[in-house]
Formats: sequence, C-alpha cells, structure tokens
Amino acid sequence: MANIMELFGSLIWLLAGVGVFIVGMNFMSEALEKSAGEGMKRLLGKISNNRFSGVGIGAGVTAIIQSSSATSVMVIGLVNAGVMTLMQATPIIMGANIGTTITGILVALKNDYFNMLMYLSAFAGVMMGFFKHEKIKLAGLLCSGLGLIFVGLNVMSSEEAFGSPMVEEMFLDIFALIDFPLLLIFVGVIFTALIQSSSAATGVVITMVGTGILPLDLALFIILGANIGTCVTALLASVGANANSKRVALIHFTFNVIGTAIFTAIVWIFKEPIINLLVSFFPGDDPMSLQMRVSAFHVIFNVTTTIVLLPFVKQLVKYSCAVIKDKKKSEDELTLKFVDERLITTPPVALMQVKKEMDYMFALVEKNITLSVEAIEKGDLSKGAGLAANEAVIDFTNSALTRFLISLSAAIDGSDETVIGSYFHVLNDLERVGDHAENFYEIAEEMAQKKISFSENGKEDIKRMSAKILEMLTISKDAFDNLNKDGLPRLASLEEEIDEMKKKLLASHYVRLAEGSCNASVSPYYSSAVAGLERVADHLVNVGYSIVSPIGSDKE
Repeated sequence: MANIMELFGSLIWLLAGVGVFIVGMNFMSEALEKSAGEGMKRLLGKISNNRFSGVGIGAGVTAIIQSSSATSVMVIGLVNAGVMTLMQATPIIMGANIGTTITGILVALKNDYFNMLMYLSAFAGVMMGFFKHEKIKLAGLLCSGLGLIFVGLNVMSSEEAFGSPMVEEMFLDIFALIDFPLLLIFVGVIFTALIQSSSAATGVVITMVGTGILPLDLALFIILGANIGTCVTALLASVGANANSKRVALIHFTFNVIGTAIFTAIVWIFKEPIINLLVSFFPGDDPMSLQMRVSAFHVIFNVTTTIVLLPFVKQLVKYSCAVIKDKKKSEDELTLKFVDERLITTPPVALMQVKKEMDYMFALVEKNITLSVEAIEKGDLSKGAGLAANEAVIDFTNSALTRFLISLSAAIDGSDETVIGSYFHVLNDLERVGDHAENFYEIAEEMAQKKISFSENGKEDIKRMSAKILEMLTISKDAFDNLNKDGLPRLASLEEEIDEMKKKLLASHYVRLAEGSCNASVSPYYSSAVAGLERVADHLVNVGYSIVSPIGSDKE
C-alpha cells in the first residue's frame, strides 16, 4: 500500500510540474505575442515566394510567440483567408519547427544558479502585475511565465517526482519494456498530442534525461515522436477550413513524418556513433550536459529536415493537392477575404487582417459611390448588377467583421482596444455610405422608369456636389488606409462646404420650381439626392478622423 501511495504521490508531482510548465509557457507566449505584435506584423508583411525568407519568417514568428502550434494555426488561418498561398505557407511551417527548438535549449540550460534567477523572475513578474502601466504588466507576465517554466521543470525533476528509488526503478522497467524505436516514437506522439505542446513534451523528456530516469538513446526516439504529435493541433485547426488550409495541416504532418522516418533509420542504424558524437560535444555527467545532448539533437533534427525538404516544396504542395481535392463553392456563398476565425489566437495578426478586410470593403464602397453618382448624372443603369453584388459583400463584411471584432475584443487589451473601438465605428459608417450609394442608384432607376430627369441646372448642381464627395472619399480612404493625417483639414473643410452647398442647392431648386423651370415630379428625388450626398460627407469625415481617435457615427 505504501508503495502505491509513493507512486501515486510521484505521479502527482510530475503532473503538477507539467501543469506549471504549460501555464508558464502560456504566460510567456501571451506576453511575447502582445509585446511583439508589431514585429510579427513586419515579419508577416515580408511574406514572399522566396523559400529561405519563408523559413526565416516561420522561425522568427515561432521564436517570438514560443509555440510552433500557434504559428501553424495562424498560417492555416491566413491560408484559409486567402492571404497566403500554399507555396508561401510551406516554408513558414518548416521554419516554425526550427523556431520551437529555442524552448528546448532554454530548458537544457537549467542549473541551480539559473533556477534561483528564474524563481526571482517569477516573483518579480507577479509584483509587476500590480502596476497599472500596460508595458510593465506585459513585462511582468513575461517574467512570471519564464519563471514558472523553470518552477515546473524543477517540480518535475524534484526528489518527490523522480527521487524515489522505487519510482526510478519503475520508469527504468517501463522504458526497458518499450525499448523499441517505433514504440518510443508512438509514446512521443501520444504524449505530445495529449498535452497539445511539443515544447512541454520536449521539456519533460529533457528533464527525465537530466535526472537519469530516461536513457539518451531512448529519449531521441521520443523526441522524434513529439515532432509528429505537435501536428495534431494544426490538424484539428484545419477542421471546417477550406481545402488549402487542410493542405497546410497535411504538409505540416507529412514534413514531420518524413523527417522522423529519415532520422529513425539513421539513429536506429548508427545509434552508437550518434550518442558518442553528442557526448563528445557535451561531455560530463552533470544534468546540464545530459540535457543539452537532447536539446542539440532536437535542433539538428529540425534544421536538417528543413534543409532536406526545402527543395521539394513544390512536390509537397502537389502531393497535398492530390490528396485533398477542392470542393465546389456555391456562387452565392459569401466569405471574408482576409480574415479567418483561427486568427483570434494571434490578436496582432488578426487586427492586421481586419484592417486589410476593411480596406477591401472601403474599395467596394468607393466603387459603388462612383457607379451610383454616374447613374444619377448620366442615367447609366448598366452597372446595376455589379453595384448590387458589391452592396451584398459590403453588408456581409460589416456583419461578419463586427462579430469577429466582438470575439477579438475579449482577447486584447491596452491600445488595441482603442483600435477595435474605432473599427466598429468605421464599419458602421462605411456600411451606411454603401446604403446611400444603393439609394442613389434607386433614384436614378425610378427616374428612368418614369422618364423624368433633372433640369440642366439641377444636373450641374448634383455634379458639383458629387465631385466634392468623391474628393472626400479619396482623402478619407487615404487617411484610413495609410494612417495619413495630412488631408484631414481639407476633409473637414469640404464637409463644411457641402453643408452650405446643401442649403443653397435646395433653395435654388425651390426657386426653379416657383419659376416653372423645373418639373415638380423630380423634386422628391432631387431633395433625396442632395440630402443623401450631405449625409455621405458626414460619414466620410467620421471615417477619416477615426485614425486620430475612435469617434461615434453620430451624424446621419
């Protein structure tokens, strides 16, 4: 009974250590993600078809957020949104595997002095969390996360977890029982899939090697299995996504399976020379030397696999396309062009994609205003179908992005909250401008059906007012797209001119009605057009000034 209790107690300590390690990883990931948001944006902004830069971006982003699984999910989201091609995504996935090895190196550096420093870091991080300044709180989250990683590692390697001779003997018996490469790889796959973190799995293996519980030759195969197990997160993330996103997950899985197969054969055949080589690089029987051997192997595996498979990116893409066929998409099915729900896990990237989606929405609004103004001025009704299709996309984008921003707002804080507040208002203003464009076209359509038109003076008035609206649209679009404040004074001035113009144009129209130079049947349409253009001006001012501070769409 005492033996069972001792085993149970050791298992609890081991699980507690793993739990604290994962919490620390999550804290550190979250802090790095938020504080390095601009860096991630710059990296992702450099996405190209260059394979080497793709590997660098993948490694860089993963090093920033300390999670290859998060990078994979983010890439799947970007591919699903159509922002990234399979050819661009594949090297990034390869690079992510390299970036994740940093955690293993960090774990292997553990020693008594380093541990004391990390414990102090955890305490300092908790204290920094009481500050109100956002950057200090983020730094505190990073420090406490880093410290908790080593607290978890030390709990796992403590006397309570592995110190008992009986526990040590039990583990040695277990590993002796499964001392077969394929079984060890399977253990690595299952363990990593269960805890959803290859970093945590690698940390546990490195710690067990450092305590002498797990022989190095067996640990190497478990590490290989962990690299396959980490693909489970990406495979799950691809469920419900489009065909290309499923292909990214398949490529990630295939990449690690091929790498594992190659290294399994090499390590299986040349086990002794490889072990001797690792020992020669890191001599000694101290825990750090033992742990660095595993960490070094992890780095070598991922770097070598990437070097071997990088020339075969096209073949991997063709293979994934052959396995996963495209589904026929309904013509009426509307989807966001740049945003995917999976991007919520990386708020800085999600906000970047929201901005792209809104830029696209703005372009459609600009197109519809141009088409509807031409319809009023020239009676050109040939573009009605295109205008209606654009309006459907504008309405869908408004509702879909609003829902996405509501979900995203729960995952962000600080200055990003201000940005999201501004985006809510801009979406509303753009959607209203789109509605006005549709109304202008309906005015032109009804007048054409009734075979009536504005007087020449009336047409000239609408033309002058429309020209100012189009100028405002250009300025507000430039302000929002490029965060350019230079045109804002001109934008405000134009809005005031249009307010005055509305009064003068309506007064002139009533004079023409009284003189009989204008048909009374067009009066409701003329008034609606002039009033609608004035309201569009109000919305465009709101959009333009949204880059200064979030404002409400209080004008109509």
